[in-house]
Amino acid sequence: MTKSVTVAVLAMLLPLAAGAQVRFNKSANRITYWQFDYGERTDTAEVVLEQRGGQVRIVPQEASGATIEGYADRQTMIDYEADSITVSVAYPDGDSYYYRTPLRRDDIEWQRDELAGGHVRYTCSINSNTLVFEMDERAPVCATPLPYYGLAKGVLVSFTRNGQTLLRLASAAKLPKAAATEGGKGVRVSPRELERIVKERLVVTRRIFDNEQVCWGKRNDSVAGVPPMDSVLHFAGGTVILKRVTLPRLPRHYQYFLELHQQSAGDAYDRTGSVFVVTPGFFEGINGGVDRLPRLVGRDGEVYQGVAAVPGYEPAAELMRFFTPFGVRHFNERMRGEGIEWRPEAYYKQEVTDMAGLLQGEVTIGLFIGNYDAGGHRVTLDIKAYPGSYDAGGEGAAAAVPLFNTCNVLEMAAQNYGKLFATDTLAVSFSIEPGAHAPRLRYISTGHGGWGEGDEFVPKQNVVLIDGKVAFVHTPWRGDCGTHRDLNPVSGNFWNGLSSSDLSRSGWCPGTATQPVYFDLSPWADGKRHTLQVAIPQGRPVEGMFSHWCVSGCIVTD
Repeated sequence: MTKSVTVAVLAMLLPLAAGAQVRFNKSANRITYWQFDYGERTDTAEVVLEQRGGQVRIVPQEASGATIEGYADRQTMIDYEADSITVSVAYPDGDSYYYRTPLRRDDIEWQRDELAGGHVRYTCSINSNTLVFEMDERAPVCATPLPYYGLAKGVLVSFTRNGQTLLRLASAAKLPKAAATEGGKGVRVSPRELERIVKERLVVTRRIFDNEQVCWGKRNDSVAGVPPMDSVLHFAGGTVILKRVTLPRLPRHYQYFLELHQQSAGDAYDRTGSVFVVTPGFFEGINGGVDRLPRLVGRDGEVYQGVAAVPGYEPAAELMRFFTPFGVRHFNERMRGEGIEWRPEAYYKQEVTDMAGLLQGEVTIGLFIGNYDAGGHRVTLDIKAYPGSYDAGGEGAAAAVPLFNTCNVLEMAAQNYGKLFATDTLAVSFSIEPGAHAPRLRYISTGHGGWGEGDEFVPKQNVVLIDGKVAFVHTPWRGDCGTHRDLNPVSGNFWNGLSSSDLSRSGWCPGTATQPVYFDLSPWADGKRHTLQVAIPQGRPVEGMFSHWCVSGCIVTD
């Protein structure tokens, strides 16, 4: 309970629930409601109204201490005599907005039932929810903390949704008389516009790439030392772009998301894409050539560059694996008349909160789309962080340590494909300190080999061993690829009515992002060194075609 609720108010709850009346002053009242979350109160769950004559002000619940960037003072005024609701917000920089709407509304169908003691029950259904409002219509004043439903007579006693009590009248105390409060200052907007402004200013958005081209034939940049700030660089013939940026250090209650927009600018094929954090060691291979990366020599005699962490080196930390569809936008007009309304772009949005520890301070973000097309693809990438509270305190974020990554983002600069699984397991050592909170392996895996019996189209178990014993087993598979047919205008069509983009695949579909899976590592959080291996029964090559696996893994802790 908050400090503002007195012992006397606490004692009122049970009598009120049994039908007792709260007494109101005829001119001015401070009215308190208790708010419930699935039937339980929390320490801050109060809604307070200040009623003076025919006006009611819903008192904002002030955030304690420092508030996050984008926080605005918000005020709701109800004027029963003028039949209006005015909602206004004011920002510290001086910006202010408001909207005004009528209080009464005739678009809700009510069932009205009279109860004992002058109370009236109003029931309606909105968006498949049953809402019940109990009003005291004999009260000498009018007041409600929920004016948007248009109930303009009496005082709200309780509000329930689908049988769960969400609000209950707790007390009324006398307020001194005062002049009417003026509502509505600044720029007048619509209700929807105001909500959009409020939400957008709360979200921390950083644009990384803005309509950048990812294609074959661009220049290969080269820099001395670290990349320059806020400059887009092109590597691997233009198929890798990266930018070094400064990201804010946010409280740990923020949730992080990647938003990626992709369009074909000439390439017709489904391509592997990756968004990743460029570690210092991996940048050496991007900037100076893959021969600078640690080498793993497989039993097949081939060299695999930079795929696993070793002392002094960490591979690229993959944030999101995505796959371009077959030619979205560039080929839409050519394929008009197919009976499908082609979408204008592929859009991917994926939460990456568990990687937030790598997304604070100075960070180099990379993006890869494997292709040999001069037009290639156009991409726009944002990192967005959404607050979980108004409190600016609580620093810290989930920690992430990259262990392995066989997604060869330097494919066009001669980094080998992840085909070592035919003869080897991918092995890496790790340690987790005792007391680490919820340590887990964040694992992304997709299989490739684009013919009938290639690993793209054959389910294969991925086995994770720790210290030589099987710890986890996962079979990547997507059976919903046909859902995304309208992203794939130039996907190959078969005699039987199916399209290539419809076919199920090993953990991916054209036009989608692959979701990570998580394996609990808490049994190995003992400070000791352990060996992790990934084993996959990779298929054999056929007539020059080969299968391979893009797998990445990070240890993440809360």
